Amino acid sequence: MDKVQLEKYKQLILKKREELLKELDYLKDSGLNSSVKDVSGEHSAYAFHMADQGTDTMEREQQYMFASREGNYLYHLNMALERIEKGDFGVCVSCGKDINPERLEAVPHARLCIKCKSREEITKR
Repeated sequence: MDKVQLEKYKQLILKKREELLKELDYLKDSGLNSSVKDVSGEHSAYAFHMADQGTDTMEREQQYMFASREGNYLYHLNMALERIEKGDFGVCVSCGKDINPERLEAVPHARLCIKCKSREEITKR
């Protein structure tokens, strides 16, 4: 892959990474790091009705799930940036063949070609 293509993918990954970091900041600011007492303004966590506490707990668990998923995505974006720096971006880590440019456009952090990815998904089932 030539330097122009690598720079294009690097910029695409950096843009996605920046958007992702903004989403993670939003999750953090929207209450991920606060307790039920902090959110309610009450001194006791028992001030809410049980149904309210259940709803708050469910929303908090969803935020943790989203943050975990986004953190995993951030890891893969960072690994793709490392592969760009090392010079092995766009090469399947399994078979060593070039990854299709259309696949890299859709999934710029892809580390497997479509054949190897399909094989991986089949073996996971």
